[in-house]
Amino acid sequence: MSEPRLEDISDYDTLKGEKKRVVKAVILSGLLLGVIYLVINSVFDDDDANRVAIEKTLKKVPLK
Repeated sequence: MSEPRLEDISDYDTLKGEKKRVVKAVILSGLLLGVIYLVINSVFDDDDANRVAIEKTLKKVPLK
C-alpha cells in the first residue's frame, strides 16, 4: 500500500455515494461521543471541594 499523494486525494465536495456516507458517519459519531461524554461527565462529576473542609489559616508553622 503506498502513501496517498495530493494529486490522488479528492475534495470532500466531489465525494459521492459510500465514501460521502462514511465521512458523515465518522463526523456524526465523533460528535455523538463528545455529547455523551459531556452528559456523563456532568452527571457523575464528584466535586470534592464541597466535601473536604479546608482551613485557610495557619496558626503555627511546624519546623523540622
